Amino acid sequence: MSQPAPARPLSAPAEPSPDASADSPSSPATPPPGAPTAAHLLDFVRRTAADRALVDSLPLDPEGRTWVRLEGPGGSEAWLIGWPPGTGTGWHDHAESLGAFATARGTLTENALAVRLPASGWRTLELADGLDRSRRLGEGGGRAFGRHHVHEVLNGSPDTHAVSVHAYYPPLPLIRRFSRTGAVLRLEQVERPEDWQ
Repeated sequence: MSQPAPARPLSAPAEPSPDASADSPSSPATPPPGAPTAAHLLDFVRRTAADRALVDSLPLDPEGRTWVRLEGPGGSEAWLIGWPPGTGTGWHDHAESLGAFATARGTLTENALAVRLPASGWRTLELADGLDRSRRLGEGGGRAFGRHHVHEVLNGSPDTHAVSVHAYYPPLPLIRRFSRTGAVLRLEQVERPEDWQ
């Protein structure tokens, strides 16, 4: 497997970020014995996405995403998420967590970057050419990803809700949110579990 291309810092924070300590989670590089792998998480999200009664129980809002927390395998964090037409996550990563998601209804598009971002010490990066990846995941489609995965997920439909199942291990310590203009990626915000629970 080839190494992701580097991203080059364009500017660093003028002073240490208040989130600097959170940008380097203390989770171990090697998961504990019995911890779910990305393959386990993918199997879980696919099976859960096929549970029509569960998927149909999610309240859908025409204005914004809705979500319900689920019990994931082996201590993982899992979510059932409803996506109104035209909504998305924006660019983000999941820190040291690996994960998987599967589409239960509708179609989602994932745009991803084949790059490992520095954990801290930057605010703006210039991305090398050739890092963009895109895939469409229709009903039953899923994908797993490793640590440091940077992506955005979108429901591009103009008139149809989508529903998906997501799982992460270890449970998300934080999410870094980015804005992107062409090849320039900018760190905008660091969210912690209390921000989305």
